Amino acid sequence: MNDLIRSLVEAFGPSGFEDAVRDLIRPLVEPHADEVSVDAMGNLIVRKRSTGEKPLKVMIAAHMDEIGVMATHITQEGFLRFTNIGGVGPHTLLGGRVRFADGTLGVIGADRNDDRSSIHPLNKHFIDVGATGRHDCPVRVGDAAHFERPFAAQGNHLTAKSMDDRIGCYVAIEALRRLPADVPHDLYFVFSVQEEVGTRGAEAAANRILPDVGIALDVTLTGDVPEARPMSVRLGDGPAIKVRDSGMIAHAGLVRLMRRRAEEAGITHQMEVLDGGSTDARPMQVAGPGCAAGCISIPCRYVHTPSETVDARDVEGAVQLLVALLSEPIDL
Repeated sequence: MNDLIRSLVEAFGPSGFEDAVRDLIRPLVEPHADEVSVDAMGNLIVRKRSTGEKPLKVMIAAHMDEIGVMATHITQEGFLRFTNIGGVGPHTLLGGRVRFADGTLGVIGADRNDDRSSIHPLNKHFIDVGATGRHDCPVRVGDAAHFERPFAAQGNHLTAKSMDDRIGCYVAIEALRRLPADVPHDLYFVFSVQEEVGTRGAEAAANRILPDVGIALDVTLTGDVPEARPMSVRLGDGPAIKVRDSGMIAHAGLVRLMRRRAEEAGITHQMEVLDGGSTDARPMQVAGPGCAAGCISIPCRYVHTPSETVDARDVEGAVQLLVALLSEPIDL
């Protein structure tokens, strides 16, 4: 488990620059697929055909992209001003490290701030790549970087940048490996792009596939750290079955089916109501004539920081739940 997760989370893949992640995933899923394609946006679409009559089309989406930064200006002294790619919080920046696609390492600094109780906004930060001026700066305007933080395992806790949503990608890969040869429905595993900037990849893929059922695989927040916002999701208590978030109310029949399959398989699980944020389930739900959409969530602490933390038991439970859901007919 950990070796593959390490490879996934340490790969370079800010929104719009997911090529390396796609190249890593493709050879892992091709042996288990009937058809593999990449669409114009860069989504990796992996199809496993059903042998049944009039099968449903089921789309399973996990996004490959991660939050990051993009250079917008190079100062005369060789420092980079930058903007965010996705939901980057200024409080996570100072002293952090980023790495560009060519391997250039940068350290994030900030303009002078005499009020130590306040945090500078994003536009008051800069990246130091060791240049002495524009003439020897290895980064160009428009270059993207991801946050640099290696994978670490401590007991059942797994910590890294981009668990959101490479851990969902892991769940999809592992489930695809474990599914039986004959499945009751046509399955479309979509490793999507640009989720962090508006679920754009999943929207394009869903409008192409027009699924009857859509299942997102993504992380969710937890309520188990000191002074956390009240939320009934905890690390180690199993995968979370989403009921609603700020962008979607999950299909009630699909929620009931997920709970029933989890109970039948003896999979520890919990229910999720998320006040803020959404997933690729939102665009799947409203694509074309609409579909029954839901989400299997992996509880995650410190989301959108370089140290996102999940529990290996929840990850394994998410794989088991997805396999249980897809191995038998979906009757809503």
